[in-house]
Amino acid sequence: MAMATNILFLFSLFFIPTIISSSPHQDPDLVVHEVHRNINASRRNLGFLSCGTGNPIDDCWRCDPNWEKNRQRLADCAIGFGKNAVGGKDGKIYVVTDSGDDDPVTPKPGTLRHAVIQDEPLWIIFERDMVIKLKEELIMNSFKTIDGRGASVHIAGGPCITIQYVTNIIIHGINIHDCKQGGNAMVRSSPRHFGWRTISDGDGVSIFGGSHVWVDHCSLSNCEDGLIDAIMGSTAITISNNYMTHHDKVMLLGHSDSYSQDKNMQVTIAFNHFGEGLVQRMPRCRHGYFHVVNNDYTHWEMYAIGGSAAPTINSQGNRFLAPDRRFSKEVTKHEDAPESEWRHWNWRSEGDLMLNGAFFKPSGAGASSSYSRASSLGARPSSLVGQLTTASGSLNCKKGSRC
Repeated sequence: MAMATNILFLFSLFFIPTIISSSPHQDPDLVVHEVHRNINASRRNLGFLSCGTGNPIDDCWRCDPNWEKNRQRLADCAIGFGKNAVGGKDGKIYVVTDSGDDDPVTPKPGTLRHAVIQDEPLWIIFERDMVIKLKEELIMNSFKTIDGRGASVHIAGGPCITIQYVTNIIIHGINIHDCKQGGNAMVRSSPRHFGWRTISDGDGVSIFGGSHVWVDHCSLSNCEDGLIDAIMGSTAITISNNYMTHHDKVMLLGHSDSYSQDKNMQVTIAFNHFGEGLVQRMPRCRHGYFHVVNNDYTHWEMYAIGGSAAPTINSQGNRFLAPDRRFSKEVTKHEDAPESEWRHWNWRSEGDLMLNGAFFKPSGAGASSSYSRASSLGARPSSLVGQLTTASGSLNCKKGSRC
């Protein structure tokens, strides 16, 4: 991904609130344990929750017919490394009434851009169905939730969402597709600052040095670069319940093999459906710790999960359906390294369901003490993945009824 910002803009970032620089690094074993505990608790409650699915995120809020009056409850429902992303939970509701984006430097009140650049926490919702074609990247400020429930909201046809050196972001229930490059333009990032942006990559969601980020129940497809990319020291991220289709390089997690700060990257990837028309990078990882749990992989053309620079990949309870092509059956791809090197990388498959000849090539410590602890409670059985992911992507939520 491009570094994409000038010196003046980077200099201004030193004055962001100190909470952004606080360490979000967590003990991965404890976080994985908590994910399993939440999944198991949802399963145990299925007899009592008539709308229960066993998906702990959904069962936290979707049973509530008054969800529209209790929107900010969603912020308590994340699991995994991004579970502490509060977004705009403690702020006011901001209603987007205008789908336009005529002026990225002086955005009109009522537009999505005007909402996301404000300094105070905001929970951003939409007055009606709308398609938002952004003129330039949507540069978000900290402590924001973009909540598309109750409307059909598309961010499409232009540059899309950038989460750069900010914290506590929730993006929920948005259709993000056909994202293009932008840049060589001035763009506002806060009420007090705008700066020159060089050419962007054309990601659906670009996380650049961001932390405490949760992307949930979005439908993503057909962007110029990645659907969701996280680089340059980003961490404390959960990517859940999304439906991804029709794209080549789906997710890049880690900037480069030489960027060692990404060793602190921690990402949970849970309950997503990787669907038709996908090629590779679901995700492609570098350096950090990646918990891939209870996802449904129904399509890939090259491989599903890849990595380089010795990432830790903990794959549990996923369903992998290999393509019919003879030489594309392997789930994993060890990038840019000979076997003498990658065989020491810590990649583990626990309880994954392999279909149509799919196979996962484990490496590293195998049944190490850390993996034994991480999988002591187990993900939900991979046979239940269809049920856990059946509502992936943006939801058709109606006011006054369960979502």
